[in-house]
Amino acid sequence: MRESSKNKRPSLAGALLLAHPAMRDPNFRRAVVLMSSHNAEGAMGVVLNRPLSKRLGEINGEFALGPLAGVAVFTGGPVQTEQMLLVAWEDRADGFRLHFGVEPDKAGQLLADGGVEVRAFQGYSGWSAGQLEKELECATWVVADASPDLLTLPQDAGFWRTLLARMGGEWALLANEPEDPGVN
Repeated sequence: MRESSKNKRPSLAGALLLAHPAMRDPNFRRAVVLMSSHNAEGAMGVVLNRPLSKRLGEINGEFALGPLAGVAVFTGGPVQTEQMLLVAWEDRADGFRLHFGVEPDKAGQLLADGGVEVRAFQGYSGWSAGQLEKELECATWVVADASPDLLTLPQDAGFWRTLLARMGGEWALLANEPEDPGVN
């Protein structure tokens, strides 16, 4: 993790936040959040495992006949859900590069160049200054590095289980507990 220059705490930009198994907030229950920014002013990311089973061309007619028509749409979080945010991942030899808030023309060009995946997110996940730090102190989130195979894993309901289980030990046990403990 990188240090934030203003406050000397680790920046979580580029990291994943995995919801703690005990989290009950429906916005983040078993969520995997990819962090795009984290500094003294706050933090922002998108939920990766809330697919809407729709394509951008179905939701917004402006994209129906263009290069972004087939882009998968996800619920990015509870903030500004009326806003559509385009995110691109460039697969590179040294890892992957993230582009958040990409303009539609740039996203179309990235797709045309190849080696890029673009997703659309309705809304995003955001925290005000100090809010995420307090949640981390309360163990609301488990911080994980983004793995090289991040984009090849199915990013659905099982995605959270897979990533949490990779943390090993007790996390692997908690990842596989039933959603409803009464079913146990």
